[in-house]
Amino acid sequence: MASNLAANMATCSHLLKEAASAGAKLLCFPEAFSYVGTMDGDSVLVAEPLDGPIMNHYCSLARFDVDVPGGRVYKESSFTESGKDIVAVDSPIGRLGLSVCYDLRFPEMYQLLRFQHEAQVLLVPAAFTTVTGEAHWEILLRARAIETQCYVIAAAQAGKHNDKRESYGNTLIIDPWGTIVGRLPDRLSTGIVVADIDLSFVDSVREKMPIAKQRKPIDFWKAASL
Repeated sequence: MASNLAANMATCSHLLKEAASAGAKLLCFPEAFSYVGTMDGDSVLVAEPLDGPIMNHYCSLARFDVDVPGGRVYKESSFTESGKDIVAVDSPIGRLGLSVCYDLRFPEMYQLLRFQHEAQVLLVPAAFTTVTGEAHWEILLRARAIETQCYVIAAAQAGKHNDKRESYGNTLIIDPWGTIVGRLPDRLSTGIVVADIDLSFVDSVREKMPIAKQRKPIDFWKAASL
């Protein structure tokens, strides 16, 4: 995805129809799938309210009934405000724990999504850099799946956006045992990955290894270290 809202919307429309034809009940796009600016802060210039034209277009697409034609330093804090809440929501494929990209490096957030918010599926839309993606992307995703016993759906930006920015790609779907059950043919492909989300398998993994009952609260470890 690059800095062309119309072209990105056309690509999303095509992929959405392909996914719907394949029987997908939930479609997950990468972080910043609608727009990736050339310069830091460019996204602010095209920002709209949640009820603005861009979001309304994507909401219409989500109803499946609209034909829409067709080694750098990243300091997102300079133009992006962090979230204040940990959020999980119910969906047709289970209870979704919401996260994004860099959150992947903070396992305590995913622990809260699992053990306090009862997530069954973790969403990790991302635009990882090529250097960090090559080193950490897949192993961190599998770790989050294993330690929370959740499915992980990680839709990833891929390829060169402009002269200054490139994303690693490698879209993955991982089951609660840490097994990769969906992956694009190569990490830079533009396309869809479809996998079944089997909530009975989530239950099975959790019953056989009941970490929710066995885990100790943080206060326990504080006391033990005194």
